[in-house]
Amino acid sequence: MSAEAEKAGGDWKPRHNPWLIALVVTMGAFMEILDTTIVNVALPHIAGSMSVSSDDATWTLTSYLVANGIVLTISGWLGRLLGRKRYFLICIGMFSVCSFLCGISGSLWQLILFRLAQGFFGGGLQPNQQSIILDTFPPERRSAAFAVTAVATIVAPVLGPSLGGWITDNYSWRWIFFINVPVGIATLFGVLHLVEDPPWEKLKRSAGIDAIGLGLIALGLGCLQIVVDRGEDEAWFGSTFICTMAALSAIGILGAIAWLLYAQKPVINIRVLRDRNLAISCVLIVAMASILYASAVIIPQLAQQVLGYTATWAGLILSPGAFLICLLIPLVSQLQKVLPTKYVIMIGFGCLGVAMIYSHGLTPDVDFRTLALMRAAQAAGLAFIFAPLNGMAFSSIDKKDNGDAAALFTMFRNVAGSIGISLSTAMTTERTQVRLAHLAPHMTLLDPGYVTLLGQVRRALTQQGPGRHRRRRSDLPDFPDAGIHPGLYGYLRHLLDHGLLRHAADLAVGQR
Repeated sequence: MSAEAEKAGGDWKPRHNPWLIALVVTMGAFMEILDTTIVNVALPHIAGSMSVSSDDATWTLTSYLVANGIVLTISGWLGRLLGRKRYFLICIGMFSVCSFLCGISGSLWQLILFRLAQGFFGGGLQPNQQSIILDTFPPERRSAAFAVTAVATIVAPVLGPSLGGWITDNYSWRWIFFINVPVGIATLFGVLHLVEDPPWEKLKRSAGIDAIGLGLIALGLGCLQIVVDRGEDEAWFGSTFICTMAALSAIGILGAIAWLLYAQKPVINIRVLRDRNLAISCVLIVAMASILYASAVIIPQLAQQVLGYTATWAGLILSPGAFLICLLIPLVSQLQKVLPTKYVIMIGFGCLGVAMIYSHGLTPDVDFRTLALMRAAQAAGLAFIFAPLNGMAFSSIDKKDNGDAAALFTMFRNVAGSIGISLSTAMTTERTQVRLAHLAPHMTLLDPGYVTLLGQVRRALTQQGPGRHRRRRSDLPDFPDAGIHPGLYGYLRHLLDHGLLRHAADLAVGQR
């Protein structure tokens, strides 16, 4: 950058209100992040309407995450190649078009293809949003600006299951994609009229295509996303497919690191991680994201699969946490004026740790209020972490490196979220299998506890009469005092709720 350009750049200020700019670019990021979780609760509906298995329907998630993870890392290079504002507009427009195409898909392969394209264009929204905010606000106001982005990054994955559940229960799964279209159009016009590239961005020129670096990044991150997303379904390293993907992922990631350090003009400058604040912030965002995304998926799964909630009610468990974050973020911004940023982040992780200890006490008969309080307690900690952590990450980064730093920071967050979801889901599946193996020997007429509980269930159903095959949890007797294993009791209640003890009920009322 020339001395004249640098001087002009130092005096540059956006022509429009910075807060309007932050709001507009955050709308685009919010739309993209929402799509990472809104589809989760709709997978059974997608599988049913397209006459495919649930396992096949999961590829709609995998394809999105694979493309998204690859583009996140190279978004800075694409911004330099096309111009940041132009690239951001292309991403918003094509993301909206691909959302519409997903909604009208007539077969699974079409949906997977359009989700792949949606993830490709959506991957450029988050890093460019952060980069624009970094250039729009001076360093002393960035923490307050990142409080706005916290709404997109933290609230969007929380509201995703709630909104997705309500839409699929009341309308059609196709509308979870159609709702992106009007939001995308509004964001497109807002960015077109409000956002502008600063002088130093206009002077950047792409150094050409780093084909080797680009290929290694695509190989490493693409295969990694497949491993973490499909590992549980394929029995992890007992599967040749997963072992192959893991090996290719290791080759791609290690090769990319070596090449990017060696190349004169790499596709992304990973040397920015030498900045201490950015490196520490990347480590901390990995810890935060793995907890945030994992809990946002596990809690609705528990509510739907074990407690028998509808998709709407399962999603509503997360909603109080989202509102609590919105209330706490302004207070955190004021707290940063009194306490150093590092202490605010410490408070956040401390609150998050205490909340996770509180949340571990789940039982088969947990109620809605308790689940909502558990999630709200976790959300309270996240409000103290995200905005201060973003401010610390970019506090000492040179403005010419904002694009690469934002791309790496966002990539670490999203990959950590995917890994957290996969590991938590795998642990839940494994422990469920262990518990069922432990309970199986007790489910016999030779076990006194089982006989006692089954008698209570039969008496309760007999009082109901023969016309009700589907029982509610409120119809069951209270927890018995006959020395029955608590897990066995909860499991039998789960079986009854899902109609798996109908035969016992029929016998009780004299039906065959």
